[in-house]
Amino acid sequence: MSTDPRPDPTPEDTVPEDPAPEDPALEDTAPDDVAVPVPLLAPRDGLPPVIETSSALEDYADALRAGTGPVAVDAERASGYRYGQRAYLVQLRRAGAGTGLVDPVPLPDLSAVQSAIADAEWVLHAANQDLPCLAEIGLVPARVFDTELAARLAGLPRVGLGAVVESLLGFSLQKGHSAADWSTRPLPQEWLVYAALDVEVLVDLRDALAALLEEQGKTEWARQEFAAVLAAGPPAPKADPWRRTSGVHGLRNRRQLGMLRSLWQARDDLARKRDVAPGRVLPDSAMVSAVQADPQTEGALLELPVFRGRANRKLVGTWFGALARGRALPEAELPPHSRPGEGPPPVNRWADRDPAAATRLQAARAGLAELSEKHSVPVENLVSPDLVRRLVWIPPEPRDPETVAATLRAGGAREWQVELTRDLLTDAVTRA
Repeated sequence: MSTDPRPDPTPEDTVPEDPAPEDPALEDTAPDDVAVPVPLLAPRDGLPPVIETSSALEDYADALRAGTGPVAVDAERASGYRYGQRAYLVQLRRAGAGTGLVDPVPLPDLSAVQSAIADAEWVLHAANQDLPCLAEIGLVPARVFDTELAARLAGLPRVGLGAVVESLLGFSLQKGHSAADWSTRPLPQEWLVYAALDVEVLVDLRDALAALLEEQGKTEWARQEFAAVLAAGPPAPKADPWRRTSGVHGLRNRRQLGMLRSLWQARDDLARKRDVAPGRVLPDSAMVSAVQADPQTEGALLELPVFRGRANRKLVGTWFGALARGRALPEAELPPHSRPGEGPPPVNRWADRDPAAATRLQAARAGLAELSEKHSVPVENLVSPDLVRRLVWIPPEPRDPETVAATLRAGGAREWQVELTRDLLTDAVTRA
């Protein structure tokens, strides 16, 4: 289950500090007008056994098929522990069927579940994070309701699952296991309770958010956004993923970049074979340090921190060989200092490179900020910031509402976004 990447506000940001009570006995009591969330500590129907046999899976699929209404769906991964983003537990809940905790490791074929709920609406929190790993095991929805995305459109200040559940339903969820190693077997009972509770509230949360969106006149906006999530498919592979190594900006020349690329590839190959997160095989900081030190012998490499450890002493030939291959690359095969950009330059360079474009961007950002406040929708959900930058860097010709709208659609903007932002963006591109 994903969490909101933005930091939650501190209590001081959300509730004014009350003066100290005169009676010390009142210090632990909440103000009358502040509702105290009810902690959810156990599933209402009890903790179901993990489904790990074909017969149990068929029985639960039959129950799902006989159930009614939307299906709450969630998946737990082992990010930071295992290579890739496969699902190690799938949680489902539907009225009439109860909660199911499915172990996809012994049950890689979940077609029975897929056929049982294929036509139902699936309710997920941050669907774009779970849909790829669900698709890998054959679970693909026809319709979704994304509670995180709905919360953003509804203007809620915090959109992590726990925060939204507390705000709209008055419950507090357990914390602490979302980043656990879900490839662990057997899974601890307290982890399973956490996983079951995540889907326990999703359908109720969906209904509360749907009512809020309807009240705000944003139901159609949400429908288009959910359809876009489904149409997006899995994310495209990152170009030159080795450039995402932490600390890469400390390398000075193309030769060092070539050595890092070679070392990164050796680490990635080993991590894939072992099914271990690459950072657990060799930290980014160790790779950058090795490149900067440029050891000329295996012994010199072993003198560096991290490489002195027993595990990496056994792999010293692998790491030193990778560095040597990068060091020996012909000049023509060395990577460029930076990957050629496909879009506009960094915004902090616009004023020097194209002052008119900088003026257009300033106007676009000001207009979008006003629109964001008016509709209580984050700017990044009104329209993609990257699409805005591309639009104002090289405006379409002629610079009128029709060409601006066409550019927005071509860039993936939904119709509600086009209708809402077309005029202000047209005004922006005609500023200079």
